[in-house]
Amino acid sequence: MQAAGFSWAQIARLGLVQTALGAVVVLMTSTINRVMVVELALPAIVPGALVALHYAVQVLRPRWGYGSDVGGRRTPWIVGGMAALALGGFGAACATALCEVDRTAGLALAVLSFLTVGMGAGAAGTSLLVLLATGVEARRRGAAATIVWVMMIAGFAVTAPLAGHFLDPFSGARLVAVSGAVSAIAFAVACLAVIGVEPHRPSEAPAPERKPPFLQVLARVWAEPQSRRFTVFIFVAMLAYSAQELILEPFAGLVFAMSPGVTTKLAGLQHGGVLAGMLFVAGVTMGIGGPVLGSLKLWTAIGCAGSGAALVGIAGGGLVGPDFPLRALVFALGLFNGIFAVAAIGSMMALAGAGGEAERGTRMGVWGAAQGVAFGTGGFLGTVAVDLTRLAMREPVHAYAAVFTGEALLFVAATVIALRVEHAAETRVPRARRATILRFEPRF
Repeated sequence: MQAAGFSWAQIARLGLVQTALGAVVVLMTSTINRVMVVELALPAIVPGALVALHYAVQVLRPRWGYGSDVGGRRTPWIVGGMAALALGGFGAACATALCEVDRTAGLALAVLSFLTVGMGAGAAGTSLLVLLATGVEARRRGAAATIVWVMMIAGFAVTAPLAGHFLDPFSGARLVAVSGAVSAIAFAVACLAVIGVEPHRPSEAPAPERKPPFLQVLARVWAEPQSRRFTVFIFVAMLAYSAQELILEPFAGLVFAMSPGVTTKLAGLQHGGVLAGMLFVAGVTMGIGGPVLGSLKLWTAIGCAGSGAALVGIAGGGLVGPDFPLRALVFALGLFNGIFAVAAIGSMMALAGAGGEAERGTRMGVWGAAQGVAFGTGGFLGTVAVDLTRLAMREPVHAYAAVFTGEALLFVAATVIALRVEHAAETRVPRARRATILRFEPRF
C-alpha cells in the first residue's frame, strides 16, 4: 500500500468521478424536472416525487459499502455505480420523451430510472469516499474534501449550460440524444479517472478473512457510541442545511420585494460564500492553523454554530425591513455552510477507519444514508413548514422568521453533537487490527 497516501494528482483524478456524477444528476434535478412541468404540463409533484425516490434509495448505502468491504476493492463499485447512474440518467430522458406518446409507460420507466440513478450515485459515491478515506493523509483531508466537492459543483456548472445550448430547439429526441451523450462521457471520464489509483493488494498478502453477515456488521457499527453519535450529527446538520435551500429565494422575493433576477444573484452570492468557506478550511487544516485551528472537529462545530447564527440574523432581518443588509447575512450563511460541509466530510474520512479496514465501507454507507435521507427530507420539510406557518400567521415575514429560527435550532443541536464526537477513535483500535489500518493511512 501507499504509505505516503494519495498525491494531489490522484485526489484530483478521484474528484473527476464526482464531476461525472454531478453532470448526470444535474440533468435529472434541473432539465428533466423543468421539461416534465413545462413542456409536458405534469404536476410539479411528479418530478418532486421522482427526485424523492432518488434520495430515498440512499438508505441502501450501508449495504453497498459492505459489498466493497467484502471484496476489499472500491474501484469495481465506483465503476459499477457510475454505469448504473449513466444508464438511469439516459433512461430518465427516454422516459420523459416517452411521456409525450404514452404517459403511463413513460412514468413507469421514469420511476425505474430515478431508482437506478439513486442506486448508482449511492454505490459510486460511497465507495469513492471510502477510497479517499483510505488513501488521503490526515492533514490533507480538508483539502481533499474541498477538491472533491468543488469538482462536483463544476460538473453542475459545466453540464447545465452546455446541455441547455444543445437542447434548443427542444424535442424529445434532442433530450434523449443530449442525455445519452452526457451519460456516456460521464461514464468514460469516471472509468479513466480511477484506473490505477487504488493500490493493489501485495501478492504475498494473506487471504482475507471471511466477513460476518451484513446485518451483524451493521449492528456492530450502530452499537458503537461514536459511530451512532456521528450518524445523528450528520442527519441533524444536513436536515438544517437542506431545509433553507428551497425557501431562501422565495423569502427574499416576498419579504424584500426582490425580482427573480435579483434573488438568483442572491443564490449565487450564497454559493460564493460556500466556496470561500471550503477553501478556507482546506487551507487552515493543511498545517497553517496548527494542531488547534487545524482541527476538523473545531471547524465542523464552528460551521454549524455560524450557520445557525446567520439564520437567526436572516430571520430578524425580515422583521427589520428593506434596509437590512440581507446580502451580507446570506454570504455569511454560505460561508459557514461551506466550512461545516468540508470539515464534516473530512471528519467522515477520519472516522471511517475506527473499526478497521473491513468496516470502512459499511460505516461510510451508514453516514451517506443519513446524509441522503436528511437532504431529501429537509428540502421537503422546509417548504411544508413555511406553508403551515403561513396558515397560522398573518404576515409571511413572521412565518419565514419562525422557520429560519427552527432551522437555526437544528444547527445548534448539531453543534452540540459535533463537539461530543471523538475524532481520535481510530487510535483506539485493537493492536491486532491497527497494523492493517496503518498500511492505508497515517493515524489521525
